[in-house]
Amino acid sequence: MTERGPRRHVSAAYVSMLAVAMVVGAGIFKSPALVADAAGSPFWLFAAWTIAGLVTLIGALSYAELAAAFPHAGGDYHFLDLAYGRRSAFLFAWARFAVINTGSIALLGYVLGDYLNAALPIGVHGAAIYAALAVVVLTGFNLWGGGAHQDAADYGLTSLEVVGLMIMTAAAFVLIMRGIGPVDDASIAIAAPPASFGYALVYALLAYGGWSEVATLSAEVRDAKRGMARALISAIVIITALYLAVNWAFWYGLGTEALSRSRAPAAELMNRAFGPWAGFATALAIAFAVITSINATIVVGARTTYACAHDWPALKRIGVWDERRQIPAAAIGAQGALSLALVVFAAFYEGFVTLVDYTAPVYWLFLAMSGFAVIVLRVRDASAPRPFKVPLYPFLPLVFTASSLAMLASSLQYVTAASGAGALVSVAVLGAGLVALAVTEAASRAGA
Repeated sequence: MTERGPRRHVSAAYVSMLAVAMVVGAGIFKSPALVADAAGSPFWLFAAWTIAGLVTLIGALSYAELAAAFPHAGGDYHFLDLAYGRRSAFLFAWARFAVINTGSIALLGYVLGDYLNAALPIGVHGAAIYAALAVVVLTGFNLWGGGAHQDAADYGLTSLEVVGLMIMTAAAFVLIMRGIGPVDDASIAIAAPPASFGYALVYALLAYGGWSEVATLSAEVRDAKRGMARALISAIVIITALYLAVNWAFWYGLGTEALSRSRAPAAELMNRAFGPWAGFATALAIAFAVITSINATIVVGARTTYACAHDWPALKRIGVWDERRQIPAAAIGAQGALSLALVVFAAFYEGFVTLVDYTAPVYWLFLAMSGFAVIVLRVRDASAPRPFKVPLYPFLPLVFTASSLAMLASSLQYVTAASGAGALVSVAVLGAGLVALAVTEAASRAGA
């Protein structure tokens, strides 16, 4: 094995596909009910999803400038390092590795495990066993992968995920062909937004989360100048179109009021349109979405871990790039091991779910910092070539930064109101990162 670093070998289409896979997970089958409840009417329901898509697109434009000007396997980690220093970047990488990415992999594994154990029960710990198998198999697939065969498999998985969403849309067309009109009045009246519309935006923006992580592929996309811009913009357009189509189907088949009360809108819509076999089709669509999201999280998450470990001598064993397979093999293995440990831990105690849920403030904090890094680096490194520049600078980066800060405030308010301790968990995550940083700095100095 030789270690040189990433080379430009993937297409913009592949990066776009991974962004879609990261974002479109099981959440889209639950979040429409929350958005509908907060929006209160059809017009503001669709407005929330459209505005969230526009805000996400603005963020994608900001990231496209950073990725084209400063390509690196670390993505956000590298941007934060350049703008604010290596300690801030380390805390970001810590949060991703210790909780956000690994916790998401484990949590998604349990979502898949619950469905599989319901269809093929294997005992009281069946969900945990299925979740562990999912983590092991998909981590192994990515370690074995690299090259055309993995690209083809990733495209295939994402295609199945998209097909699952299109099945939801097809259900509404089935109702139309059967002469069944929309549950709500077909005319969508425009009224003043409800006081809770801000929460509708929060829930919708959460459903768009994850797209920024494909910035870790900025050093691998073949078109160094425009590849990331094309990938991010096309991905957000596709995701927004899918979300609007699915929410239109839910609205048409269930109506705003019933959608807002529904705990399983996909199952209810499918049952109304297709009858007895709807449950199987819904479970299949959700399974495709979950598997694809786990796989995409493994692909992009490990690259941040690799980039951080590569910069710190004490972590050099993890910061190794497999030149033959063009993957950060050690980082994928470390990420998989921690994800598996969280799966096992959750089989006896579900405290880690709380950690995953309550790190939302950390996520939005670093996203705001990355958005503002566009402005910081325009000033600090004005001479750096910028093959792509975010339009309407500095207005759009400021809009994205402000929206991320608003999400940070909302998430802090939510987790504090939910248990009173949620915000403290987020602080604890960063506090543990500070300890890890001190230990890593000391070990790196000793080994220098």
